Amino acid sequence: MTFSSGDRSRNPSSHPLLSYADGIASSWQDFIILVGRVAVGWIYMQSGFRKIFDMAAVAKTYPARGLPEFMAYVATPIELFVGLFIVVGFATRYSAFVILIFTIVASFSSHAYWTYPEAQQSAQHTQFFKNLTMKGGLILLFITAGGKYSIDWLLRKK
Repeated sequence: MTFSSGDRSRNPSSHPLLSYADGIASSWQDFIILVGRVAVGWIYMQSGFRKIFDMAAVAKTYPARGLPEFMAYVATPIELFVGLFIVVGFATRYSAFVILIFTIVASFSSHAYWTYPEAQQSAQHTQFFKNLTMKGGLILLFITAGGKYSIDWLLRKK
């Protein structure tokens, strides 16, 4: 759903004193979705790109996280290609959902800070909650979809 800046009075986000940014958000909605989409997708894309060239080494780290090695051959391409799909806005809702599931698994397998030695818990705590923040962005992308500056927009029926 897209609102024009004139919709602020008909559909304010909050109390009138707290809704002055509604017009900006409405006017810039598609650009802001683009920026958010690129920011969210980029972290997955670059991480998958780094891993894909040495999948055997990545796979060897999976059993220590409680995952079978073969999952690296599934997770790494998902990370790379679904991250790319989010960046360009292709199948945005499906991509956001798939990478959300990926991030939930990664959070509990790789960043379960409560299972780490005390010296490592702080760093893993930060990673776990960084992933929680990323999940929030993915949920918002699932709701908003790709926006006007996306492949989804180009492929829609007119």
